[in-house]
Amino acid sequence: MRRVVITGLGVISSVGNDLEIFWRSNLEGKSGIDRISSFDPEGFDSQIAGEVRDFDASKYLSQKEIKRADKFVQYAIAATHQAISDSQLNLDKEDLNRIGVLIGSGIGSLYTIEREHKVLLEKGPSKVSPFLIPMLIVNEASGQVAINFRLKGPNSCIATACAAGGHAIGDAFKIIQRGEAEVMVAGGAESCITPLGVAGFCSLKALSTRNSEPKKASRPFDRERDGFVMAEGCGIVILEELEHAKKRDVPIYCEIFGYGMSCDAYHITAPDPEGDGPARAMRSALKDAKLSSEAIDYINAHGTSTQLNDRIETIAIKRVFGDYACKIPISSTKSMIGHSLGAAGAIEFIVCCLAIRDNLIPPTINYEYPDIECDLDYVPNKMRERKVDVCLSNSLGFGGHNATLIVKRFRV
Repeated sequence: MRRVVITGLGVISSVGNDLEIFWRSNLEGKSGIDRISSFDPEGFDSQIAGEVRDFDASKYLSQKEIKRADKFVQYAIAATHQAISDSQLNLDKEDLNRIGVLIGSGIGSLYTIEREHKVLLEKGPSKVSPFLIPMLIVNEASGQVAINFRLKGPNSCIATACAAGGHAIGDAFKIIQRGEAEVMVAGGAESCITPLGVAGFCSLKALSTRNSEPKKASRPFDRERDGFVMAEGCGIVILEELEHAKKRDVPIYCEIFGYGMSCDAYHITAPDPEGDGPARAMRSALKDAKLSSEAIDYINAHGTSTQLNDRIETIAIKRVFGDYACKIPISSTKSMIGHSLGAAGAIEFIVCCLAIRDNLIPPTINYEYPDIECDLDYVPNKMRERKVDVCLSNSLGFGGHNATLIVKRFRV
């Protein structure tokens, strides 16, 4: 079986649009959550979000291209530029037929839909933009990244809600393992902090309403958690077949070692109360990696800050790891970044790669009131220095979709 390594990382997020700023913010426990600025949230139950700030699309795209690309696509192109640069991949010297793209998104574009629907109502159908459909469809992140970088290998899009970024990286890993590509650009992108998007999640009663304390609103595993905080952004990784990377003589972050997926088959939004689906995904990833449960040094949890998710993910971890579960540092970086939906799994995978690089585990911030049903080590409030050789990352999505990824320190 061909080995697959990670050689490049790129990220756009509420805590930074540069890899090292992003990482430093996570380690320092800085929150990117604030009152929504992209529209007036007055009257909404939840008025806070993890918005991407100070993003300059003109660094990566022409003004013409910007007008024809929704924000989630702009984020994907920007993060891909970063990741390719980080990987030192010279596309002029590569067989572009052997480089593919797989970028997931939970929703794609709501901004374009809302804007053009208003045009339709106010000005009539003839005034609707001809770019409405190309801008809103979820696969445009994968498609436009491929067009911008001339990448002609396997190309697809995953749309499994909040598990999309994790599934995209896992499926890209398997594409390289099977020999269908040498390099894959993979990750997740999302931008749906719009009136309709926020209103929809408010109606589900899924969002935190701690509007007076936005920095403290996302509090995974804390007894006082009251819902997740919407966020936006993108995480992109360069996955590369080991021998291909060795020929280029480039630094390697780590090796992707295992991938598991499952479905709860239980409810359209609520997780299985027994934690069976996430547990099966974790076991599948461990089996794929040929690792025992005691090999895991750190878990980046899905950890959304909702009552159900955090309790049930804790149950699932205990089902898989038994007594060892109490010894594993577990953190949710959503406490700082917010929940970027289809991008979350990819952004959190990047956290795992950096944890291995630096032997540092980011904290779960806002952990103030222990919950008797969430009784594991959630690395409360301060980062931790620890030898990290193997990380596991969970992503759980509406519809019961579960994805687990395992990365390991690279050794020849």
